[in-house]
Formats: sequence, structure tokens, C-alpha cells
Amino acid sequence: MANMADHKDMVIGDRVIEPGSSERFHTGDWRSSVPVVDKSACIDCLTCWVYCPDNSIIVEDGKFMGIKLTHCKGCGICAKVCPKKIITMKEE
Repeated sequence: MANMADHKDMVIGDRVIEPGSSERFHTGDWRSSVPVVDKSACIDCLTCWVYCPDNSIIVEDGKFMGIKLTHCKGCGICAKVCPKKIITMKEE
């Protein structure tokens, strides 16, 4: 254990110092599945927006407008919670 750094010398990694910095990280590059939406059948309930862990659902004036694919990681939660099942996941 002689090579281990003292905890006081460790770099702090659990702080976000700059607000909005997540916009620079395109987490959508990680996905293997992409959501496909039948917007014509959408009832704008925004359940997908409530459950999306990546803030990828685009909403304007209380209406579903689409999905920000630069941040969508393809988890499929939106498809799972959609009451009308208008969101499906397709392999990329």
C-alpha cells in the first residue's frame, strides 16, 4: 500500500463546476438502439419526457416535438412508458 496516494492528494471528481457542461457531451454516441416515433399518433401526454433520464425529449408549448438524438442513449424507457406505444426501439 506504499504506492497509494493520500486521500488529501486526490483530485476531486464529484463536482460540476461549470453549469451546462453536459451539453458538450454527446452521450447519444453510446447507443445501439434508436427510438422511432409515430408522431401522428402522439397524444402529447409527455410521459416519455417525465421518465427520460437524459433530458432527450424535446417539448415546446406542452407538446412533444421529437427526441434529441445527440443525448439519447437508447435506453428504451420512453418506449416502455408510452401509453399509446407509439415509440419503438430500432437497432442502429
